[in-house]
Amino acid sequence: MSTPAPGRHAALDQGPTGPFTSLQHALRLLEAVDRHSDGATLVALARETSLGLPTVRRLAEILEVEGYLQCQDGGWLLGGTFALLGQHNREQLVKARLNRKLAELRDELGAAVYFTRYHDGELSVEAVSAADYAPAVQEWVDFRATAHASAIGKCLLGQLDADARRDHLSRHPVARLTSRTVVDADQLMHRLERQPATVPVLDIQEYALGTVCAAVPITAGSTVGCLATSMPADNIHKLKAAAELLAARAAPLMLAMAV
Repeated sequence: MSTPAPGRHAALDQGPTGPFTSLQHALRLLEAVDRHSDGATLVALARETSLGLPTVRRLAEILEVEGYLQCQDGGWLLGGTFALLGQHNREQLVKARLNRKLAELRDELGAAVYFTRYHDGELSVEAVSAADYAPAVQEWVDFRATAHASAIGKCLLGQLDADARRDHLSRHPVARLTSRTVVDADQLMHRLERQPATVPVLDIQEYALGTVCAAVPITAGSTVGCLATSMPADNIHKLKAAAELLAARAAPLMLAMAV
């Protein structure tokens, strides 16, 4: 524990009505409320904090307005604002962990790796880890509009129900990107329905000539996501092993992202 700077306590102790005293009282009140998961009355809180009832009532009302306290059936509880504290730092931590894990997987595969989600009706590439020796596929047509032709897109669509798939394809109709692209919507729907959840989804030059890809689903609560890799078509003999490694790393990746 760090040693307080000289005069710190003196600076905070500015009399019974100073701003720092009010701050200290508010902190003691929050600590007391936190000890009562079922709620506590103002009278009980005043007794526990040794503060006057008018002071406790005034502080509780201010903290309620700010969302730090809430009153339910006469009992005071911590408010929802506390759930937001540190949220930005949490998101940064999760992003850093994800990028680190993807970089480790990229080095292990010797190929670019991707983490994507299907959110609010659209495909979203959340993170990509690539390098000079493991280049990412060139996005020559927007990934969001070409889910029918990519391993990532088909993996995500495969996790949706039939109505959601049809809705997506109505907004992003199938289009021929290469000679290998499936452009029959019914045939595509049939393939998605028959795709086993445990089998990686492949893209053999359907999105871009000279590139092959594999993707595996990631399941975490309501998240519709996938882990994928891409490599030059000359390395197609490595794709099966790469897909198996993706499948083995998917669950540990999601656990590593938990905070």
